[in-house]
This record gives sequence, C-alpha cells and structure tokens, in this order.
Amino acid sequence: MKLLQHFSDDLESLVARASPAVVGVEHARGHGTGLFLTPDGYVLTNRHVVVRGSRKLTVQLSNGEELRGTLVGSDAPTDLAVVRAEGGDFPTLPLAEPESVRVGQLVMAIGNPFHLEQSVSLGVVSAINRSIGLPDGVMLEGMLQTDAAINPGNSGGPLLNMRGQVVGLNTLVLPYAQGIGFAVSATTAAWIASLLIQRGKVDRRFLGIAATAVSLDARLTRENGQSRAVKVLRVQDGTPAHEAGLQVDDLLLAINQRPVNSVDDLQRLMALATEDEVTLDLLRKGRGRKTARARTRPRIEPVAA
Repeated sequence: MKLLQHFSDDLESLVARASPAVVGVEHARGHGTGLFLTPDGYVLTNRHVVVRGSRKLTVQLSNGEELRGTLVGSDAPTDLAVVRAEGGDFPTLPLAEPESVRVGQLVMAIGNPFHLEQSVSLGVVSAINRSIGLPDGVMLEGMLQTDAAINPGNSGGPLLNMRGQVVGLNTLVLPYAQGIGFAVSATTAAWIASLLIQRGKVDRRFLGIAATAVSLDARLTRENGQSRAVKVLRVQDGTPAHEAGLQVDDLLLAINQRPVNSVDDLQRLMALATEDEVTLDLLRKGRGRKTARARTRPRIEPVAA
C-alpha cells in the first residue's frame, strides 16, 4: 500500500511540474494542445492543429489566461508546427535523450481532449520507430506508439516519462482501434522546431527510399564503428536513389560522412544537406562497404486539403 501511495504522490508531483508548460492552441476552426519550447514564447504543436486555421491563433495557459499567437512555420512530413505566443518568461520542459526511450517505459500524456483542459492519462511506450500513412499521402516515420489515452484535442501535447522529460509529441490515434496512439519523437521535434524557428520551413532533399532502422551484429559494429544503420526497404524507380544504384536490403551507414543510426537521422541529414549531390556510405550483402553518390532534388510536399 505504501508503494502505491508513493507512486501516486510522484505522479501528482509530476503533473504539477509539467502542466504549466502545456497550453491550449485555439482558432476559429478547431483546437489542440501545445508545449512551450522556449521561455520567450515559442510553442510546439501539430501541423494539423493549426494548418486549417488562420495565422491568428489563441494560446491558452494552464491558468486560463489567453494570449495571441502567430504561426511561425509548419512541416508536413512530421506533422509539426511552431506558434509564437505574445509574452515571455514561460515555463518549459526538458526533452528526453533518444537512447532513454524504451518499449515498456511508463509515460504520461497531458492535453486538452474535447476541450477538457489539462487532462492526464497514463500508459506505456508500446513500440518505437513506427511508420504511419496519412490520408493526404504524408508518411509519418520514426513514431512512438503508446496506449496512453489520446483523443481529439490531445494533438500537440507532450508524452512524458516519469522524470518529467518529453519523449514525444502526441499526434494521432487509429480511429478503428482502442488504446493505440502515436507521438512524434522528441528528437525529431527538436531539430524540426529549430529549423522552423530559424527559417519558417524545412527544406529537404529528395532521395526516394523507404527505410527502417536496424541493429548491426557485433562484427559489423566493430568494423564500422556504429551499432545501428538504416535498411533500405524500397527504392522508387526514377528517383535519385535509383539512379545512384541503391538496392533493397542495402544498409545506409552515413550521409556526407555523418553517421545514420535512425530514420530520424536520415531525414535530418537530408534536410541539412546544402549541395545537390550527397555521398552515401552503405553496406551491401556479399560486397562489403561501398560509396554511392546521389544527385538529389528538392522534395515536393503534398498540400493538405
């Protein structure tokens, strides 16, 4: 009984610490949740929360105060957006390191489902690195799956570990299932938000592969100096990857000499690439390590209806 009481007290303390950094994001055509990224008012939320509204938004604080917000930028491939709230000295929450997020880990969601402000639900990380297709053709990759209750209005709110660190940003649920929700990882959210704040958008170079992160065996880890890589699952015809000779089952190790350990690394490095041509270090079964050069082109994003 004492153990349960201590656990309950810890959860209560965690909610009290985290809630002030969680906000409502409202406009004439909908609502959702957001999270203060910086003390000077940059709020991270989902793109689908704000994209159908005007650039004039309302940010509602945990104490009920309402502030004017302005859309800074959004990114379709990750369904993320940044809003700037008027004012300053806002509370923030730390982001979790990617290696600390594990399947089975206890997590808590805080948000505004159905306008029920500051609602809290508890669950676990059910899986990592999920890929989810959306009706408008966008493929969300590297997602966290959770059974913490997520409902309309939770979108854009934090998924927290028991240390009070943000492991992900709650994004969507499967409408035909119960207890299956998804969150954009905090790692992805951090670099996307940084580019949105700096540039207002995320420019990507298009490669043309579907991929997933895999662990390397002990021998490959020793030989290549990294324990993970990205495995090519599909190569689209006529794309830069196809023209560069990439094949299904190739293991992508690096882009422009920077290690690729996850799909998030792949997306980030393609977004940061400044030249048309990128150098790809990869492993091909039976042939060892090789280098390929892909002449990429700007990625054209689908436009939401």
